[in-house]
Amino acid sequence: MNLQKETWSKKDYQDYIKYLKSLKDEKNKLFMAKTVTTKYEILGIKMPIQRKIAKEIQKGNVASFLSNCQSNYYEEVMIEGFVIASLQEKDFTKYLPSFLPKIDNWAICDGFCNTAKCIAKYKEKFLSKIEEFLNSPYEYTVRVGLVLLLNFYVEKEYIPKILSLVDKLNREEYYINMASSWLLAECYIKEKELTLPFLEQNHLSKFVQNKTISKICDSYRVPKEDKDALKQLRHK
Repeated sequence: MNLQKETWSKKDYQDYIKYLKSLKDEKNKLFMAKTVTTKYEILGIKMPIQRKIAKEIQKGNVASFLSNCQSNYYEEVMIEGFVIASLQEKDFTKYLPSFLPKIDNWAICDGFCNTAKCIAKYKEKFLSKIEEFLNSPYEYTVRVGLVLLLNFYVEKEYIPKILSLVDKLNREEYYINMASSWLLAECYIKEKELTLPFLEQNHLSKFVQNKTISKICDSYRVPKEDKDALKQLRHK
């Protein structure tokens, strides 16, 4: 199918959905269903194929494509996310608010965040937006904020801010807490001297504190003596 369209009509989009359905992979669908909980129907299209499709769409009229997007299939939403994440800062910011509510699982969240390279060029501008995400009532909007911090802000300059933001989070949702732990573990691995005092005294839940230490201890980048010391900071 030609995905590099100058204009997308409703029929073009219907044909696009038929094309996605033609790529259905039952074996991969079963695997994905075990790892991803989503309201969307999963077709089982493998990730490299999804990314390839998104890149083809990006070569055409992206605005026209996005104006027709719906959200019935997992891969449909993932590809929309890839297309939006590839945009320059101005257009990325324009489409971001309407896309965030579509994210209902960790895979779309993380795939989208990993692709949003424009944030690296505008870190200061996006930091305030990320703070807004962290205050959202919606689980995956908060996770987007955390994963964006993980991907683009784990640097000496930003780690004190990251620690402060995570310390203020008081959420019970599993995928928020897992992302918080992942983020804190990377902060420790990258900047131990900044992060260790925080792990010694903070307002983290037992789950986040212990999961953070567990993730650090799983890393080959951390010496055994540091891991042994960190284990003493686990909450009982």
